[in-house]
Amino acid sequence: MQIALVAGETSGDLLAGLLLDGLKVSWPDLHTAGIGGPQMVRRGFQAWWAHDKLSVHGFGWEVLRRYREIVGIRRLLKDRLLQAPPAMFIGVDAPDFNLDLEADLKARGIKTVHFVCPSVWAWRPKRLEKIKRSVDHVLCIFPFEPALLAQHGIAATYVGHPLANVIAMAPDKAKARALLGLTAQDTVVAILPGSRESEVKHLALVFFQAAVLMQKAQSTIKFVVPAVPFLKLQIELAARASGMTGYLQIVDGQSHTALAACDVTLIASGTATLEAALFKRPMVIAYRMGWLSWQIMRRKKLQPWVGLPNILCRDFVVPELLQDAASPQALAREVLSWLDARQIQPERIRALEQRFTALHTQLQRDTPQLAAHAIAQILQS
Repeated sequence: MQIALVAGETSGDLLAGLLLDGLKVSWPDLHTAGIGGPQMVRRGFQAWWAHDKLSVHGFGWEVLRRYREIVGIRRLLKDRLLQAPPAMFIGVDAPDFNLDLEADLKARGIKTVHFVCPSVWAWRPKRLEKIKRSVDHVLCIFPFEPALLAQHGIAATYVGHPLANVIAMAPDKAKARALLGLTAQDTVVAILPGSRESEVKHLALVFFQAAVLMQKAQSTIKFVVPAVPFLKLQIELAARASGMTGYLQIVDGQSHTALAACDVTLIASGTATLEAALFKRPMVIAYRMGWLSWQIMRRKKLQPWVGLPNILCRDFVVPELLQDAASPQALAREVLSWLDARQIQPERIRALEQRFTALHTQLQRDTPQLAAHAIAQILQS
């Protein structure tokens, strides 16, 4: 049994690794190859290209400067898969890369599955026709997505969100703090400026400038910054530019440990915000991008929320500060408001934890087994 996969960034690598766990149970002799990262490689995946080759975000120059390289990789991968066709191709998220590739492979008779429905409910609804043309089946991680896809003739299965099973319903805060050398009495803010180069470029410095203001207001705050290894130097340079070198505990990876340990997180919009919600942590969501990218994105947005916790709760349960609104002063003010709430508005914290617990329960399914079952049915068909 040979299956090809492409996961294009850190979150996709994590999801694909969990998917491989389920597939290995059904097919112990499974051979997998394509584009992936360390989580997939740990499961025996053969990475022809590293997943960070595809880690770009935005529009305009931010993408154009990498366009030729990425298109070249996709062409080489397509040729390789057509020369030795796998039983199935699974594209894990990364729709800009995967959907075109899936369309070409499907046209040549290779079964295609897309894991993680593109967020057509948030923006770019015209993608629905492209999804229908490109894939045999979509594995959805949010419960409302299969019905939406069915309206457009796209077969889909809700498999739950894998992270809901990885993250404990009641995270061990004391253990996480011990691992980071923190005490139960410490006030801890986790700062997550993103896992893409463009995110760190636009967010790290402003996040650390906000940390300067927070430290002035509460000098005992401890800041923990999980860094994707290949972006650690860029994050350290931003820390130096902000004057916070020596005040930030920058660690390799360990984002889950940081989220479990913190009281509040200042976090880039993306999958990490859902992880923070599953850890039941108050957060301030922020995002910045290049001017052209922002002008395009704001016109395509279909709903008032950007952060996944707010989208799934259908409410602004946590603050979102986007583009110019994400100033150091505003970010610091919102984080400090959460810290103050622990003492003067504990009911605000409890209400948020209850919303996130209900969300966790809704997303908790046996994702590897459900996904493997759906894939088995597609192969048999």
